[in-house]
Amino acid sequence: MSDPVSEKIESLGDWRGALLTRIRRTINDAAPGVVEEIKWRKASNPLGVPTWSHNGIICTGESYKDKVKLTFMRGRDLDDAQGLFNVPADGVRRAIDFKEADALDEAALAALVSEAVALNLAGDKSG
Repeated sequence: MSDPVSEKIESLGDWRGALLTRIRRTINDAAPGVVEEIKWRKASNPLGVPTWSHNGIICTGESYKDKVKLTFMRGRDLDDAQGLFNVPADGVRRAIDFKEADALDEAALAALVSEAVALNLAGDKSG
């Protein structure tokens, strides 16, 4: 049996799964030692939400019918030099909604992930 993150991604079976595969690879390349797991399983989403952590949660990858939402738990504290965040801030969290036709800027995403890891490693959890 595959790991739970792969199972979730494979269950999508369309562009969302392909995009999450690319996002996953980018995160893993940008954050050696990242921990992948599934969180928040519930009846309406039995396969849960892919989550990436390194000394705290970096981000989650939720899938909806029309988008993939990558939510950074401490997004408000990130510079986001390339302007990837396109969802209004929700407290400390910020997100990127990817629609089917959207391009994935792997270099910009990797930089954002690296920045999030550095923030987590700095130990300031005041967010």
